[in-house]
Amino acid sequence: MFERRFFLHVDWLLIGAVYLLCLIGVVMIFSTSPETPRPGAPRLYMTQIYAIVLGTLALFVCLRVDYRSLADRSHVIYIVLLLALVYVLFFGLVRGGGRRWIPLPWFNLQPSEFMKIGLALVLARLFGESRRRTPTGHELAIGGVLTAIPLVLIARQPDLGTAMTLVPILLGIAIVGGMRLKVAGILLALAIVATPVVWSYGLKDYQKGRVLTFLDPWRDPRGAGYQQIQAQITVGAGGLWGKGFRKGTQGQLSFLPVAHNDFIFSVLAEEHGFVGVLTVLGLYLFVVLRSLDTARLAKDRLGTVLVVGVMASFVFQVVYNVSMSAGLAPVKGLTLPLMSYGGSSVIATLAGIGLILNVRMRRFTN
Repeated sequence: MFERRFFLHVDWLLIGAVYLLCLIGVVMIFSTSPETPRPGAPRLYMTQIYAIVLGTLALFVCLRVDYRSLADRSHVIYIVLLLALVYVLFFGLVRGGGRRWIPLPWFNLQPSEFMKIGLALVLARLFGESRRRTPTGHELAIGGVLTAIPLVLIARQPDLGTAMTLVPILLGIAIVGGMRLKVAGILLALAIVATPVVWSYGLKDYQKGRVLTFLDPWRDPRGAGYQQIQAQITVGAGGLWGKGFRKGTQGQLSFLPVAHNDFIFSVLAEEHGFVGVLTVLGLYLFVVLRSLDTARLAKDRLGTVLVVGVMASFVFQVVYNVSMSAGLAPVKGLTLPLMSYGGSSVIATLAGIGLILNVRMRRFTN
């Protein structure tokens, strides 16, 4: 239950930084929208505002219910989300070559975004409630299976970018939960050794093409390398102060594909320059550091590993999206949390922030 005394311990600074990022995202999405949209075309920035409102409700629910109660029911949440992922594979809505959404009357639900929260909860219960300081091989194996099942289902949609965001959750929770760095080093070595096998048999041709294009985007400047080249041009065009709101050429003239989604950071860099980039990165850094401080202050091990699990996926997405926008990582459909267009992404991210606030708020309870 939510008691009034808990209200005094809500982290309003974290909430302020999170919603400031949401506001910047709405402004950038509005900037990429045409001044005279086609009749009947949805106004993306309005859809984003609706998603933020729904995300705020999700944040409040995750804040109100004790995180220990949510962890106790994590297996139910996890199974429901797994069933949703299975449903998507057979009956999901197809867009852009991917089957990732469940059509609902008001919006299209993307279960893979919410699986990050479900996985963080179930792994936090597995590692956070263990009485051992170091997880056993059996616990690590269970954690690996719990992560692998949704990862495979999401990768088959196909959505390899979102699938890979589950891996940092497992690693972050396992390491904070007591996994020895020696074990982590062995797993890293095995991953490196397995790379040629994954390349030959695990990746599809278009996925291999993205990696090759990342290494040399000019090998196909009008095809596979177009997005990466345009993203680099957009980021570099901003200079120190940027070209100004809605005055960028790349985003306004649609040279940059899906500017409102995967490459929203590139639009920010073009219109607001290095100063705007530093401001947004500073806000993200504040959210991360404030969340890690919450993990340090948590009253129990469960709260600590839960916060780390939620933040691990968040940090991975921010780092990868920014790197992708700057041409330092292969192009992949991975949103920038809180800023990119996408209702399910915004709602799930705000729900995760609610869990972090929950842990901090209840650090003085018995």
